[in-house]
Amino acid sequence: MVERGKGRAVLALAVRAFRDARTRTFVFAYVFALYSYVQPYGYRHAYPRLTERIAFAHSFARNTGLRLLYGQPHDVSSVEGYTAWRVGGTLAIAAAIYGLFAAVRAQRAEEEAGRAELVLAGPISRRAFNGAALIAVAAGALTLSLAEFVGFTAAGLPIAGAAYLALATASVIPVCAGVGAVAGRLASTRRLALELGGAVVGLLFLLRVIADTTTGYGWLRWLTPLGWAEELRPFAAPQGFVFLLPFAMTALLLFTAVRLDTRRDIGTGLLPDRDSADPHIRLLSTPELQALRAARGTLLAWLSCVAAFGYLLGIVSNSISSADISKNMQRQIAKLGAGSIVTPSGYLGFLFIFVVLAVSVFVCTQVGAAREEEADQRLETLLAQPIGRRRWLSGRIALAALAAATIAIDASLATWAGAGSAGTHASLAHLLEAGANTLPTAVLFLGVAAFAYATVPRASTAIGYALVAVTFLWQLVGSVLTAPHWLLDATPFAHVGLVPAQPFRTRAALIMVVIGSTTAIAAIQTFRQRDLVGS
Repeated sequence: MVERGKGRAVLALAVRAFRDARTRTFVFAYVFALYSYVQPYGYRHAYPRLTERIAFAHSFARNTGLRLLYGQPHDVSSVEGYTAWRVGGTLAIAAAIYGLFAAVRAQRAEEEAGRAELVLAGPISRRAFNGAALIAVAAGALTLSLAEFVGFTAAGLPIAGAAYLALATASVIPVCAGVGAVAGRLASTRRLALELGGAVVGLLFLLRVIADTTTGYGWLRWLTPLGWAEELRPFAAPQGFVFLLPFAMTALLLFTAVRLDTRRDIGTGLLPDRDSADPHIRLLSTPELQALRAARGTLLAWLSCVAAFGYLLGIVSNSISSADISKNMQRQIAKLGAGSIVTPSGYLGFLFIFVVLAVSVFVCTQVGAAREEEADQRLETLLAQPIGRRRWLSGRIALAALAAATIAIDASLATWAGAGSAGTHASLAHLLEAGANTLPTAVLFLGVAAFAYATVPRASTAIGYALVAVTFLWQLVGSVLTAPHWLLDATPFAHVGLVPAQPFRTRAALIMVVIGSTTAIAAIQTFRQRDLVGS
């Protein structure tokens, strides 16, 4: 009876952990399902004839710039092979991010909030508590796999192959969850755990990029779960034995996490805390500088990742020619507003939309950090001093906008340097304009996320991320689905001029800035009138 009671308690903890992460899980599931449906659907319409598909397989699919984004193609002359390349390569990266966030949220965040100690005060062991967290992560991974499978089957892919591809994509999740579990034992805070785990995931992605874009380094693909997902080769000579690699690596990482647990107390990490670090108090003179002090590690990580992406983007910007893309595909891409992508400027304009996405996501993370400060009750101590609520929130919003501008400039300079190193002429002024082009959308989402924080603080972080994810994905797939024009214009990404291929859309940018600024002001006023809400 005792064992049965413990089992029910573990299951209850797992259900609670899954419910706590349900918004993030369902947003990812939406992305997985819709993207898995649209890609095979769009390919059939872009390349209706076999001759076009064969030409695509011999040219466009072998392009260095596309291998950078999607990985190594296999049998892309078929709808199934193309889907495995485009969907598998993209969603494997999303799966890695999901696994990391899910593991850190289910373990480190619970300890940081003090809830783990309360649970362990009852008849629940640490092993059972961690087991419940793993069950919740596994349930999330299963949800994403099912969503992807539903998208594939709705698009007409064979059931067996669709299931195999969905499992191949999801195989990345447990490995990166293991990375998050180890990072959660090393770090003493959720933020530091995400930074450590994010650095590892970034390294795994870099290994995959080098393996897929550099001759003679294909063996690096066997050192990263993103490469293993490719080597499973759905719809193209499947290699099922590769599933043993993520299984073994996950087991090793979880074993390491368990061993690390025996060397630390609940709520602490094995790495030195700030209490034992050298004093650096120069950024403690104002609330804004204190926020910068807390976020500097995160900001440096974003700057590094965006710079690496921009540099690689610049290198491959001259790698596409008109012979690589069918006229039908060029028309499909033109529906996104990118115009022609067979020139360096057109290609940069098309892919810089991902920088727009990155900067928009970044400002949402800053609103999330503000919410975290309130949830951890640090804000109560700060506001007990002669510091007003309006001053604090307006300072956080201004800091987020300034950091977003810094990331935009960083992306522009890195892209210019990458293009120059590859011998491609790219105007620095035009690329700086492309960087500035990322900011109106970021200001819009910053204002909306801040207003959500001021009105529904507990759900604000999820609302911000969900709005960015849903609107961006709709921008990518809405045109392929031939949705009505008024519905396509419902996403702010549809009003972004893809600089440098297109001119900067001043009117649309001003409207987004006005909306973002207005909602930010409304957020500041609303925040004055509500009570602080803990976790």
